[in-house]
Amino acid sequence: MEQAEMQTPSKFKVGLNKVLTYLSKPQNLVLLILGIVLSITTISPIISIFADTVTVHTGSVDSTNTGLISGYTLYNWIDLFVGKLRNTNLLTPLGNTILLAVFTCMGAVLYGGIFAYLVTRTNLKCKKFLSSIFIFPYIMPQWTLAVVWKNLFNSSAVTGGSNGLLVSLTGISMPLWWCKGLFPSAMVLAIHYAPFAYILIGGIFRNMDANLEEAATILNTPKHRIFFRVTLPMVMPAILSTVLLVFSSAMGSFPVPYYLTYSTLATKYVEMSVGRAGEASILAVLMMAFGVAILMLNLAATSGRKSYTTVTGKSGQISKVNLGRFGKYIIAAIFLVMTLFTSIYPIISFAIETFLPNPGDYSFLTKGNWSSLTLKWWTSSQNTDSSLFGQRGILYNTTIWNAYFGILFVAVCCSLLAGTIGTLVGYSCSKNRHSKWSNYVNSMAFLPYLLPALSVGVAFYVFGSNLGIYNTYLLLIIAGTVKYIPFASRSALNSMLQLSGEIEEAAVIQNIPWYKRMLRIIIPIQKSSIISGYMLPFMSTLRELTLFMLLCSQTKILTTLLDYFDEMGLYAFSSGINLILIVTILICNAVVNKLTGASIDKGIGGN
Repeated sequence: MEQAEMQTPSKFKVGLNKVLTYLSKPQNLVLLILGIVLSITTISPIISIFADTVTVHTGSVDSTNTGLISGYTLYNWIDLFVGKLRNTNLLTPLGNTILLAVFTCMGAVLYGGIFAYLVTRTNLKCKKFLSSIFIFPYIMPQWTLAVVWKNLFNSSAVTGGSNGLLVSLTGISMPLWWCKGLFPSAMVLAIHYAPFAYILIGGIFRNMDANLEEAATILNTPKHRIFFRVTLPMVMPAILSTVLLVFSSAMGSFPVPYYLTYSTLATKYVEMSVGRAGEASILAVLMMAFGVAILMLNLAATSGRKSYTTVTGKSGQISKVNLGRFGKYIIAAIFLVMTLFTSIYPIISFAIETFLPNPGDYSFLTKGNWSSLTLKWWTSSQNTDSSLFGQRGILYNTTIWNAYFGILFVAVCCSLLAGTIGTLVGYSCSKNRHSKWSNYVNSMAFLPYLLPALSVGVAFYVFGSNLGIYNTYLLLIIAGTVKYIPFASRSALNSMLQLSGEIEEAAVIQNIPWYKRMLRIIIPIQKSSIISGYMLPFMSTLRELTLFMLLCSQTKILTTLLDYFDEMGLYAFSSGINLILIVTILICNAVVNKLTGASIDKGIGGN
């Protein structure tokens, strides 16, 4: 008996010593803390939205039809899946959402992938210029091209409202399917996400080993067979990642299908969120389910890739495909026209909109009445002008500038938090790459990116309402940080895996504290990758609408205020806000690129 009592403390001490030894390593302690924090911030909102699907909502159909004023019920699930409106509220939007995501993936991969191949593997002309402006649609607000599409192809005879630029200049009216619905929504989203495909696929093309291609060339293998049998399989992981991520992002898109009149799960959620709140939450759960399924597919597809070796005995010279004496100029000209239309034209279009006496009316072009252009939308200092609908001009409108500084504040906070947490996740996971806890933390950090933005917004709306922090900057910052941690964590993880352990071990031998090793050794070495991890959340927050639209009033931040002006028909103000956002993002990108050398067009976290 005495011997057993003596063994108990020894076992306890052994266990305690193991725990203390484990936590004595900074990366283990950081990993433990981050795992707990990420689990709470990611899983708690998801649980909240699941609970909301069975909660009785006063004033909603579940309360009216069941006679309950509180408590829980399965009415929402039953009515949505087997009720009379199941086709309208569920099946049709679900089918439309899947079609939109599929066609968006096809367009983005084809357009972005082809451009990536031409820039990295051929002798195409104007590569640097084309590469720099090709990414503009991705760093612009998502709805920008949707509004441009409407302004360009709108026709009073086909879609109602005023005529767009094409009708005003040529009298040509495009068919309804071109102006509204699936085709324009898929085209706009494909153009928006094509730079993302270019970033991922182009990075692989740029760094891939050319030995296999050279061997095939020595064997006189035709160029087209080399591409389909050698090159394409080598970049297939990047293509698969692009498809999975774009599919998830397109599923949760709200502004594009909303502006182009296409019913999806996201637009249906907003439509049902008042009268059928519980059923709307189920739609958000369905979008989340697709995100989780995509994560499982991604893990299954990449589970066999355990090596992240980046330095090999590869050929230093990449063979470039010769497009021909004139082909390299012709193809460059085609892409120049396309990229100017998708990148530069939106900025010019929004600028013109703010000078029209009646935004959307381009009749002055055909009549030659240039004197009708006005500065009132910018410079009117009084709110007595009836044509401005009680608003001051943009330069004097305190509501606009308060919302502008509000979104800047949220973006800076999200950037600092997401970038710092993401960097720590990347560092800790790279040091514990074979542990199950590391894989769990890495998955928790990356999961929010695969969840559609609207469903994440819904989860935080329910979560924030329960905590009493709805319509506060705190809720916006928490939601934005959780949503954009994946940018920083994935960028940091990829860069940390490239570092040899000997670099830090030398500092450990000299008893240099952990924080000094991070600040003076690790971060400076991977400066560009880590700064990209801060820059991407900043720019993404600045242009985010879908995530924030349910979390605050419409006048709190600039993106929701833009949506308000669009709903009110004040298109000059919404165009001006679009212009302000685009210019701000481009300036920030250019400044960071100039000061640090971090450049998005060279890849997420790329040098």
